[in-house]
Amino acid sequence: MLFTNGKNVSQKNIAGKKFLRREDLTESIRISIAVRGFLAKENSEWGMITFLAKEYNVSRTFIYDLILSLSTFLSIILYKKPSQMRSISMDMVLRQILSFRMEGKCSLEATSVMMKRLGLPCNSMGFISEYLEKTGSLLPDTLKSDESETQSVIFVSDEVFAKNTPILVTVDPVSSAILKIELADARKAKNWVTHWNCIQKNGHMAICLVSDEGTGLTSGHAKGLADIPWQPDTFHAIAHRIGIYMVRFEKSAYQAMENEYDCLSKFDSAKSDEVIARRMDNYDEAVKETLKAIELYEQFKYLYTGIIKELNVFDSNGNLRERKEAEENIIIYLELIDTFQNTTLSAATKKIRKTLKNLLNYFEKAIETVEELKKLNINEDALKALCSGWQWHKRYIKSKRAAIRNHCKENEAFCLEITEGYIQEGCEAVKEQIYNRLNHIVQSSAMAECINSIIRPYLNMSRNNISQGMLNLIMFYHNHRRYNSGERKGKTPCEILSGKKQEKDWAELLIEVTNSNEFSINSSQISLSPMNICAYSKSDNDIICHTSGDDYTPLVKAS
Repeated sequence: MLFTNGKNVSQKNIAGKKFLRREDLTESIRISIAVRGFLAKENSEWGMITFLAKEYNVSRTFIYDLILSLSTFLSIILYKKPSQMRSISMDMVLRQILSFRMEGKCSLEATSVMMKRLGLPCNSMGFISEYLEKTGSLLPDTLKSDESETQSVIFVSDEVFAKNTPILVTVDPVSSAILKIELADARKAKNWVTHWNCIQKNGHMAICLVSDEGTGLTSGHAKGLADIPWQPDTFHAIAHRIGIYMVRFEKSAYQAMENEYDCLSKFDSAKSDEVIARRMDNYDEAVKETLKAIELYEQFKYLYTGIIKELNVFDSNGNLRERKEAEENIIIYLELIDTFQNTTLSAATKKIRKTLKNLLNYFEKAIETVEELKKLNINEDALKALCSGWQWHKRYIKSKRAAIRNHCKENEAFCLEITEGYIQEGCEAVKEQIYNRLNHIVQSSAMAECINSIIRPYLNMSRNNISQGMLNLIMFYHNHRRYNSGERKGKTPCEILSGKKQEKDWAELLIEVTNSNEFSINSSQISLSPMNICAYSKSDNDIICHTSGDDYTPLVKAS
């Protein structure tokens, strides 16, 4: 009869004890449980562990401990040393899980399938899921500064949604490091203020906030970060509002051209003079509509392109432009766009005028940066060439069309050739130094959008059911992973932010975190802490297996 009730034990026997060894589970029964569980695991017999747990009224962890002990002693009987027995180290298994899930962006099911294909243990979806969740729970949701002093950074903040739940994200645009990521109940001003305060308490002080014009973000800035400048996202302010009309007007022009061609093609089938005259009138009207649509597209393209050019910090010669002049030119372009008498387009230009007061705040940072660069004793003409080259480089990164990217690359190369004429030695080092300083001129929240695109695949894999632990894991992976391409190639975001070399791989750093915080997975095949699995003595022949607490039944306090 199984021992299930603490009332069956006398008060004398339980004094000072939290657990009592179950006498009904004899050695033969324990061996039977271990053998049946071992065979179930080897044959992938689903549900057997749960069945045994219910049959003997024990926990699943207890059964896994028995299986582990049996596996250990079977290896000894077969004359395998412990080092040989565990030829596949647990760290390597966990590293594979992390690599498949984070780097490969694999689903839990796909990760499990690949682990099984490689013959690796701990391949069940339950273990993988719980390991990732518990690992994420050990990680912070806010990046802490390693420096004893606080570090000044630019805050780029945005939100991404998992179903209807907002995820608040703040990024440093220069290093691309995620400063904080959190699941929130709402995206109101108080949520953002709490979010930013937490970042600053961890050693990263804001010198500027870059965001879109969301109500929560703007109100949060007024309440929590009113002492620092706010830079509206130029993409959301202009390109997102009126840039779409470029596509619409172009599409309308092509449709008008197709209509004109269709009217022309119908002449061949006309027989009577009346039909020919009517179709001629239709064709003439189509030609007028085509010319009107083309003219509207070309005029808008000229005005829109002009506004975009006014956002440039430097002119074609690398000279710093005047903010007031840029604002005045933008206002003129907006007034000309209003002459199109398009209601929705005029509403968009009205919103741009409201934002224009803060839209070019980055010009002030540009003035400050250029003044600092002039103190580096670099030839003035070489500095202008580098500033112009940096601007072409930024446009190269933003552009998607190959022709535009090639054009930008050629112009940047031309600027660098001019620089080499003034700086004979160490030109590359000077270029990198100047580019790094100029990168602090931030005019959009594009980096936050990049982080959103990194997070989105993980949300899709989990069907938007994501936990804070998984977000912590995503943040740790992104901040410590090494870029394989781009201008940050060979560096990690944390390296760029802190200026300190990261010697170890992100997975190795993460495993160190789990090893320093001993914990176990209740429903898993193994315990994650080596001290909870088995301890090897200095001699290969001595193995001490720790006894699980589930070997005993908790006693109920006598009433």
